[in-house]
Amino acid sequence: MVAGGRGAVNAQVDVLVVGAGPTGLATALQAHEHGATVRIVERRPDPFRPSRAMVMHSRTLESLRPLGVTAGLLDRGDRTPRAELHLGTRRVSAQLAETALRDTAFPHLTMLRQMDVEDVLTEALRTRGVEVERGTEFAALREDATAVYATLRAENGSEETPCRFVAACDGPDSTGRRLAGIGWAGGPYREQVVLADAELDGDLTPGVMHVVAARPGLVFLFALGEGATWRLLATRPWRRDGAPFGQPGGPVPLAEVQRILDTAGLGVTVRRLAWSAQVGLQHRLAHAFRRGRLFLAGDAAHSHSPAAAQGMNTGILDGLNLGWKLAFARRPGPHATLLDSYEQERRPAAWQVLALTHLVFFAEASTSRLPALLRGTVIPLLAPLFPVLLKEPHLMAQVVRLLSQRWVRYRTSPLSVQGRPGGPGPRPGDRLPDEDVVCEGQAVRLHELTASPGIHLLVARDGPALDGTPLGEHVTVHRISSWAGTGLLAARPDGHAGFRCGAGDIRALSGWLDLVAAR
Repeated sequence: MVAGGRGAVNAQVDVLVVGAGPTGLATALQAHEHGATVRIVERRPDPFRPSRAMVMHSRTLESLRPLGVTAGLLDRGDRTPRAELHLGTRRVSAQLAETALRDTAFPHLTMLRQMDVEDVLTEALRTRGVEVERGTEFAALREDATAVYATLRAENGSEETPCRFVAACDGPDSTGRRLAGIGWAGGPYREQVVLADAELDGDLTPGVMHVVAARPGLVFLFALGEGATWRLLATRPWRRDGAPFGQPGGPVPLAEVQRILDTAGLGVTVRRLAWSAQVGLQHRLAHAFRRGRLFLAGDAAHSHSPAAAQGMNTGILDGLNLGWKLAFARRPGPHATLLDSYEQERRPAAWQVLALTHLVFFAEASTSRLPALLRGTVIPLLAPLFPVLLKEPHLMAQVVRLLSQRWVRYRTSPLSVQGRPGGPGPRPGDRLPDEDVVCEGQAVRLHELTASPGIHLLVARDGPALDGTPLGEHVTVHRISSWAGTGLLAARPDGHAGFRCGAGDIRALSGWLDLVAAR
């Protein structure tokens, strides 16, 4: 609650999260679950609607699993999505679930609206006693050697609240980024997105995603509208609107929505247009993800097109990387390495995602001659090959693997430490894969063992006994009897391997735990 009158000061919290989108909510939840006191503020008085993101990838679900929210997310999502590709006069069906991925519990794309993600994460915070403070604006900050002081404004007054850290998850026009004086490299796209919720009459298979590769650009129809049955996402050349990039601008007339559908050759008629907007797009990356005690995450740190459905997922992964580090760094002691690792790990990952979305968006939406020729002429000519390709599970597995960011790894991070050569599991910095193991005589999947907050220490069958070793309150030990040898593997709270050792070197393990402030 904002204190009445200027200058009032509330008790210090560990982490102030600015922005209650998926990134901010994930950051707050991760920090809270690892021992931090958290406040989360949002300048909008009500949740933003309608949703812009519509897909959650497997890596995101894996990373959220220890926070106990994946069941709620999957209950609201479509785990067996189907798509129809409209390639000229031919329709090709594609199944986007149950790919040939064996090292994950989520071998599929999940159709899931941003509003549902926000609802589930908001409720998870509420059950833990953390309420989103809506209608509260982050207006200014100052910093000293021990804290950052954030000025928050609301209808009933303002306050200056001290906290250890600020996580600015406040979107492309980030106040946090501006106050920190962090640059914003990149530029606008020549294309924009048209969004609309509509009721349509015509020959559309219900309940599936329809994709049209048209010469002017791609057209998507999702059966996930919020004001009507169908959500339209289409690209067109940019038109001046005045709205900030990434934010819905003015409405698109019904006649223009109908023209987009007619050009796509879908043969449908708009019976009712419930909502529409045009959205300007940009490709940008912050010069830094940290300035002092302020950290940028999500769209405040990187902004890209909706191509490949990366925005919400990348932001959540930012938050899950950042949240536990801020929580552990609340303890007294030097934590420069731990805090610096956030930018060292996530900025290169964001750059790679930006490059991926830039390439995909060029192919999907560019009005240049080559991509327009490919969409309008070459792809329809290749249509007879698509049914064979789309039924190949290993090919679809590679697509899901690429989109889900399972390839992100932090091998050069200062938190990725290899002790004595060898050891079980992946190299430090890599994602911990899911696999069948035996623990205490029980067959279990590895991600089931690590499906709780904290660091999970995996000890090979003949590894050292750790009774009496001070590991810290957030470390859980599992002895994996199906792993031969005496090695150790420490899995970080965000699902990446942090420490590996080919022998039971307790001193090296203790050094790594001190490095990440786990005790």
